[in-house]
Amino acid sequence: MSRLPYAAIAFPLCVALLAGCSRQDPNAFQGYVEGEFVYLSSSQSGELTQLAVARGQTVQADTPLFELESVDETAALRQAQQQLATARAQLADIETGKRTPEVNVVRAQLAEAVANARKASLQLTRDQAQFAAGGIPKAQLDDSRANADATSAQVRELTNQVEVARLPGRSQQLAAQSAQVAAAQAVVTQAQWKLDQKRVAAPAQGLVYDTLYRVGEWVKAGSPVVEMLPPQNVKVRLFVPEAIVGRIAAGQSLTVHCDGCARDVPAKITYVSNKAEYTPPVIYSNESRSKLVFMVEAHPSIADAPSLHPGQPVTVTLQ
Repeated sequence: MSRLPYAAIAFPLCVALLAGCSRQDPNAFQGYVEGEFVYLSSSQSGELTQLAVARGQTVQADTPLFELESVDETAALRQAQQQLATARAQLADIETGKRTPEVNVVRAQLAEAVANARKASLQLTRDQAQFAAGGIPKAQLDDSRANADATSAQVRELTNQVEVARLPGRSQQLAAQSAQVAAAQAVVTQAQWKLDQKRVAAPAQGLVYDTLYRVGEWVKAGSPVVEMLPPQNVKVRLFVPEAIVGRIAAGQSLTVHCDGCARDVPAKITYVSNKAEYTPPVIYSNESRSKLVFMVEAHPSIADAPSLHPGQPVTVTLQ
């Protein structure tokens, strides 16, 4: 029997072994980590006077991040508050009517008028008796009657003045002043909002990914000062072939493996694209269907998200 050379036997064996070693898990796919960053800015312009955080720092919700100079906004708020206090005082004055000393003056005048009216009434009674007896002329009786009528009218006038002095202002005055108070309150609210915009805090827990200004620099309105990455905004993106996209759905679990990670990170699929893509771009045909891929996104838990970093390549295994 002829013996085959050793190389003729070893080469096919090595090829078979290499093919077996290179065979990949059909549920494993390459992907990468992506972050949806939050750019924090102020709606107002101003000099950056305080930057309370540094790049790479993890902060909690409502942690102060930065502050712009606010001299003008503070003064405007103080002015608006004083105008509101004045409008409220004027409204209270209209609602309560005249002051007590003013009402007392009118009451004293009323008491004097009552005494004069009583005196004039007595004089009219005496003159009527004298005129009946022929002791006085008719002109004197007419003067006494006119004086009695005048004093009675004065009593009625002062009585009405006392009642009016105790009443609040007219409804139109009250409505107008109430509107002034509401307008002043709106100005205070606006001034307070502008002042609050000069101090920006973290909207949620997260990583300070970068700071874009230094203290002393002028920041335009709307220009981001701090770039944050909340853990819920960390996601894994991968592309799966058209042949298996039908058995992938939102809520499905997967495992994320990355170089240097202490352990694999579990995640759940949150989005499966319904739009096919080509990689690399080719002209569509029945033969090129195998090149169709669909984008899939998955989110790890908030606790596991900090172990993943945007741009990091990962290997994703479907469960």
